[in-house]
Amino acid sequence: MSFYADFHIHSRYSRSTSKSLDLPQLAAWAAIKGITVLGCGDFTHPLWFNCLKSELKESAQGLYSMKKARAKIFFILSAEISLIYKQHDKVRKVHLLLLAPSLTAVEKINSRLGQRFNLKADGRPILGISARDLSAEILDIDGQVMIIPAHIWTPWFSLLGSKSGFNSIEECFQDYTPHIYAVETGLSADPPMLAAVSSLQHLTFLSNSDSHSAANLGREANELDCELTYSGIARTIRDGRIVKTIEFFPEEGKYHYDGHRHCGVSLSPGETRKMKGICPVCGKALTLGVLNRAQELADQSREPRIPFVYQIPLKQLLAQICHCGTGSKKVDRYYFSLLDRFGTEFNILQHLAVEEISKSDELLAVAIQAMRENRIRRIPGYDGVYGKIVLDIPYWQNS
Repeated sequence: MSFYADFHIHSRYSRSTSKSLDLPQLAAWAAIKGITVLGCGDFTHPLWFNCLKSELKESAQGLYSMKKARAKIFFILSAEISLIYKQHDKVRKVHLLLLAPSLTAVEKINSRLGQRFNLKADGRPILGISARDLSAEILDIDGQVMIIPAHIWTPWFSLLGSKSGFNSIEECFQDYTPHIYAVETGLSADPPMLAAVSSLQHLTFLSNSDSHSAANLGREANELDCELTYSGIARTIRDGRIVKTIEFFPEEGKYHYDGHRHCGVSLSPGETRKMKGICPVCGKALTLGVLNRAQELADQSREPRIPFVYQIPLKQLLAQICHCGTGSKKVDRYYFSLLDRFGTEFNILQHLAVEEISKSDELLAVAIQAMRENRIRRIPGYDGVYGKIVLDIPYWQNS
């Protein structure tokens, strides 16, 4: 039986996250979304790790659940690490997602890293060590740990980013490249953008929410069909046997196009080339986005190995139906009434027949069918500004 997994999230101990993010809230929202396996996030932070040890119990090999909870939500031990270091006379800034097989393994990792780095400062700690050397150290502690380059195209903090990244996995990880089995697309990219780069074609493409609030869980996710154990999940990732990934429309990501946020300038890669990479307002170098960098490294025409579908979060669909914000009380009431009627958010967006929805909610049925058919208008994000995805249903403007 298949299930949904979101491996990359954060706790309340990471910067710019909801301070109400705790394990009960994460478990509750995972159940609302329809997520069975959720990354715990931030396992390197001492206070969060204490919460994991005190509030979780191992329910299956390498998977944990709340000691007191109704819904059977499994947590997989995860953390994001920020690496800032110099290699080949250039400052590199790379984010890595770690998945660990046990609390014992995490305790050893934290103990080793805590001897040299400050793990208390942030849930996503900043370490002055190369990706290659960190991988060697962690895999020496436990060879079952999975090391996954996070949001690999993001300009400022990623393996292939335009500002401080590398040009290939091999350049970054060197002799430890064979231990890298997967990469994360990130919100501003999608699988076709990765599939166009030959050096990535042997890797599994994963998509996760990188959520800083519980309500954003599952905005990207992975559908798996495997044994509900850490080993089963890790083997599935290594072998590339993901059923499919759930993707943001990449234009909605906040680094898809090039531009300058403060100047209000948003440009396609072609327009940037005409401008020779210079902002027409301030005269400084533009922030080159994910699409530009992906086109620069693209060297083949190839379809992704793993199927994928685009998805708009349910509250965003409802906000368009109601012509109001996603945080409004109207949308909130609408959202939870649908959950009471139809089940989880993923069931509504991915599985429920449009004909079934239309029996009680014709507008929602039209919206979901438009989403599933990718009938949308795209306003790309740029330089830290989220883009907008608008359902292409003209008569709504007057409804």
